Amino acid sequence: MDSLPFAAMAVVEIGEVGMITLAKAAMSGGMSNFVYVVYYNALGTFFLSHYFIYRCYRGKGPPLTFSLLCKFFFLGLIGICFVQLFAFTGIKYSSPTLASTMGNLIPGMTFLLAVIFGMEKVALKSRSSQAKILGTIVSISGAFIVTLYKGPPLLGFSSPSNSYLHLPVSQYSNWALGGLLLTVTCLSSATWKIFQAAVLKEYADKMTLVFFTCFFGTIQCAIVSLVAERDPSTWKVHSGTELIAVVYAAIVGTVYRTSVIAWCLHKKGPVFVALFKPFGTVIAVVMAVMLLGETPHLGSLIGATVIAFGFYAVLWGQAKENTTANKNNSLESSNQKLSFSKNT
Repeated sequence: MDSLPFAAMAVVEIGEVGMITLAKAAMSGGMSNFVYVVYYNALGTFFLSHYFIYRCYRGKGPPLTFSLLCKFFFLGLIGICFVQLFAFTGIKYSSPTLASTMGNLIPGMTFLLAVIFGMEKVALKSRSSQAKILGTIVSISGAFIVTLYKGPPLLGFSSPSNSYLHLPVSQYSNWALGGLLLTVTCLSSATWKIFQAAVLKEYADKMTLVFFTCFFGTIQCAIVSLVAERDPSTWKVHSGTELIAVVYAAIVGTVYRTSVIAWCLHKKGPVFVALFKPFGTVIAVVMAVMLLGETPHLGSLIGATVIAFGFYAVLWGQAKENTTANKNNSLESSNQKLSFSKNT
């Protein structure tokens, strides 16, 4: 059963890359990123509501309090409203590849926030802690490279429309803006994971938490989107691609992804969940080139490489700490057995 969280999170990353790629295709066809976020979250919340209705009918689960509902409200604000509106606006101005690459910042940011909120302990003389701190710094440096330096196209993909020498300044400005928005997304996502892990310790009914997070998040997104998109025509679904993108995101993004993340946060903690982000980067590059005809650039390659080094430094530090903790637990268990045998 220990392998199940790994497999579930791997599927989450694959599904998320597919969601981002379909979203980019829909937005390139004219769909508003605000409308997209509202529609797929509303549909996903509708699917999740069946569990909540069943829960109420059976009278199962711990009681809901006003304090818990307030916490669910803030989970929706951070994890649905902030993360998704910033994310898909960033993707609109940049690309799915950049979004997946920047997602590698989340492990370092999650570790940093976990330290600040006392969920992770840092021993500065420990090699594992040093590796995690260094990895966080390196990952953030790589994000700056990806955001600020696009570079020439790679692998002979250049064309008159997207050649490095012919790109207008506005496209580079859009790329930098997209990178900035995606950085804010990563920080919001890391904050959401930390907060959700803390709430799950207080309220163990994961699916009810997921339902209310999506419910409140959908309402918040709708309010923001109604202000941003006042033209009624932008709220119409105009193509099959847009419809597929919405339905796919509702099932994979809202129902499956959110539920699995809540489960893995409860079982393994926020740092474990964040460590799967780089897995999606390679998939994102392949899908963006094959399905969207996107051109990979030198800046993305350099930045992704730097971020990957930082990520694996954090991963090594986490693995080292887990090994040490397991040894300590085994030693403590052996000592307890020895003490018990002496007493008897």
